Amino acid sequence: MNTILYFSPEGAVYETRAYSNADIAGLVHDYGLESLTSSDRQFDFWFTPTTRRCRRKVNRSATELLLATTGFTAKTVPLLYGAVVVATHDSVGDLDGLSWQQLDLLSKRSTTLTRRDDRMLNRRIKREARRLDAQASANVVTGRYVE
Repeated sequence: MNTILYFSPEGAVYETRAYSNADIAGLVHDYGLESLTSSDRQFDFWFTPTTRRCRRKVNRSATELLLATTGFTAKTVPLLYGAVVVATHDSVGDLDGLSWQQLDLLSKRSTTLTRRDDRMLNRRIKREARRLDAQASANVVTGRYVE
């Protein structure tokens, strides 16, 4: 049983349990599971790069934590969509649970966003929302329905 963090698409963060990568895939509701690892190789961010309409909203809290734990800047951090799971791995690379020390470290890092980073991230998220709205409008005009 592994303690993990689940970042819901609505922004709430939950501490929950997972037994395998299949459990993580079930939490993010997709099969195209991908992951990024923090720069200290301590945390794994599991997400899906889906473009399905129901998952187009940027998961800001997960994106902010990815920014705080990696070498990405606010301009280069990948925008994470939908549900995101944060876990860790053992020395072999298998799924492992977050310790209370790691949870505490994540809590502290999540509050390190500077004003400049916050503004840049806001701009990127708004730009992405406008782009997706324009794309959806274009699909309606052409009569295409994209899931």
